[in-house]
Amino acid sequence: MTNLKTMALWRPCGPAELELVRESGWAVWPPRLPEQPIFYPVLNEDYATRIARDWNAPRDGVGYVTRFEVERAFAERYPIQHAGGETILELWVPAEELEEFNRHIIGPIEVVAEYHAADLSKPC
Repeated sequence: MTNLKTMALWRPCGPAELELVRESGWAVWPPRLPEQPIFYPVLNEDYATRIARDWNAPRDGVGYVTRFEVERAFAERYPIQHAGGETILELWVPAEELEEFNRHIIGPIEVVAEYHAADLSKPC
């Protein structure tokens, strides 16, 4: 059942970012690094999975897919960005707005999948 007051978002991440989320009590996303001017959660699990599995895991050894809810009225201030194909959808939150964005997260940030580089190189 869809909750009309919240919007589900996913975020692929590596172990360093996930550790900072864990340290926050699974409540907020850490501030962006200087070379990260945008925080971009994605709008579907499949896209988050592709990034975590195909980019984070090979680069960091492990990639995680996280899921969280944000107040819909707040999230809708950010236009949906098409970052490629029809289902490659993101919200672009400027780094300087991330603290405010975090205040609109409802409930915990949850890990819904993880991918290990060692497992990806094994033959099927």
